[in-house]
Amino acid sequence: MGSPLDRNYAYRRRLPHCQKHGTPVFITFRKALPGSFSRPMRDVILNHCLHDHRKKYVLNAVVVMPDHVHLLLTPLPDKDGWPLSLPAILKSLKGTSARSVNKLAGSTGPVWQDESFDHVLRSDDSLTQKIEYIRQNPVRRGLVSSPEDYPWLWIDPVCTSL
Repeated sequence: MGSPLDRNYAYRRRLPHCQKHGTPVFITFRKALPGSFSRPMRDVILNHCLHDHRKKYVLNAVVVMPDHVHLLLTPLPDKDGWPLSLPAILKSLKGTSARSVNKLAGSTGPVWQDESFDHVLRSDDSLTQKIEYIRQNPVRRGLVSSPEDYPWLWIDPVCTSL
């Protein structure tokens, strides 16, 4: 049995995500265990992120880093017109990519941390800022000198004209 603070924290983690129709969301999720994803693992993770573009969400930008992923996406509406649930989108994305990563590694078990960080964008200005943040992430980490040199970065061509 934990302390009241433990119960309070567990309660906060289960709060519903607030979603507004047509609003982009910046999402980060991290690798569960220490170490880096191999190049082939980053390839399959990127492919999983791109798979549901224009099916479940409009993907503005994604970067697959050695130990985390940044996504900027807008959930598409379901058959009733409601935005697809962010937790459902992430469960599917993290689940399918984890199976592929485990297959490549010849292992089983969790690949991603349970929790993800998400932030609803409030203006076009922050959309442009978040895209640039995603673009520059590999440069800031010292992995490449130019964003265009990083093979696990994808930006929707529509967003490059913003």
